[in-house]
Amino acid sequence: MHLCETKPQEQLKYNQLLEEFILGCKQTKKIGMEYERIPIDKITGEVVPYGTEIGVCEMLRELASSDNWDYILDGTNIIGLKKLHDTITLEPGCQVELSLEPQEYVRDLKRKIEEIDSALEPILEEFGIKLINRGVSPKTTYKNIKLLPKKRYAVMANYLWGILSDVMMRETAGIQVGIDYKSEEDAMKKFRIANLMMPFVTAMYANSKIRGGVDTGYKSFRALAWLNTDNERCGFATKFNDGMTFRDYVDTLLSTPMIFINRDNKPCSINGRLTFKQFMNQGHEGFEANIEDWKLHSNLYFPEVRLRNFIEIRNHDCVGGGLEYSIPALYRGIMYDYSALSEADNLLSKYSFKEINELRYNVAKYAIDAKIRKHRASDICKELVNIAHYSLKREFEDEEHFLEPVMELLKENKVPADM
Repeated sequence: MHLCETKPQEQLKYNQLLEEFILGCKQTKKIGMEYERIPIDKITGEVVPYGTEIGVCEMLRELASSDNWDYILDGTNIIGLKKLHDTITLEPGCQVELSLEPQEYVRDLKRKIEEIDSALEPILEEFGIKLINRGVSPKTTYKNIKLLPKKRYAVMANYLWGILSDVMMRETAGIQVGIDYKSEEDAMKKFRIANLMMPFVTAMYANSKIRGGVDTGYKSFRALAWLNTDNERCGFATKFNDGMTFRDYVDTLLSTPMIFINRDNKPCSINGRLTFKQFMNQGHEGFEANIEDWKLHSNLYFPEVRLRNFIEIRNHDCVGGGLEYSIPALYRGIMYDYSALSEADNLLSKYSFKEINELRYNVAKYAIDAKIRKHRASDICKELVNIAHYSLKREFEDEEHFLEPVMELLKENKVPADM
């Protein structure tokens, strides 16, 4: 009997794959946020490990006890906490990620983060831990960061083949934003514009210059790490052309190599030997594809902008000092206002896929000083932020002030890494 044997089931159909995205259509205009921070020892500056007496696991255990959170377990290991619709989970290098229930306003995301941080503060003080808002660990490198004891992370670490994949998994921290869509047409327009925006937004939030205690020469070493993680599942998902459909995204995922599937709560490695399309058509070692395999495969695809039952915009270094709230505010202002979305479209659509892709590589090093054609990226960044600012002022009461920290930086032609 195979270790991961499971019962026979009905063959997965293409329409079931599409349905996952069609069911995402909704009339709400909420914004979600995932906020990763790196836990460091206040005295040494080194990344705090998982399993020590005053490590990250014990920190989570203490928070669960004091603030009524439930455990998220992998086997017997605590890998996160949940309370209603909010979660605190651990990334492969023990980065602490807050995943917040989507809210209508940025101020509600801010309130939720402040509530969680307030509950965490005395525990962090007791343990001598600080959660830092940086895109990469400033002192400890991956060779001295043990992988979190979560089964899927070990399989991923063995598979991801890029020269900086270990850096990405163990050292980096970012902020991701989720945006609703109301129809396939709406989803594809937002998806295309979010992809066009991505290098510019990566540039203005570049915040990972120092790594291993030295200046790397890159404003966003985190962005560089993602460029060198796995070209088959990172970067841009499709060329985000006009007229793109859910089918185009599904077909891209179908042609992507698989890492593993789960059976009986155990990861069964495929290790890139099959694409999902091949797995659907021919199975693998007695396994047949099911919808949970598809959801897992979709979640192990890491593009700049990912399509789920919402649009997930991914490539921002972790920032703090109020800048963290300007990221969801930026997308709130542009994505939920037809006029602002059209302005952003007019601003960015003149650039080809090739130009945007080249800029993606250049902003890792130069941030807003990178050039596209004859323009500095900073010029386009300023225009995007202004579009969002006017939109928020016009449509959403008292949300535009969240953009002020990034507007001030851009006025000085600086990014967080310069500070």
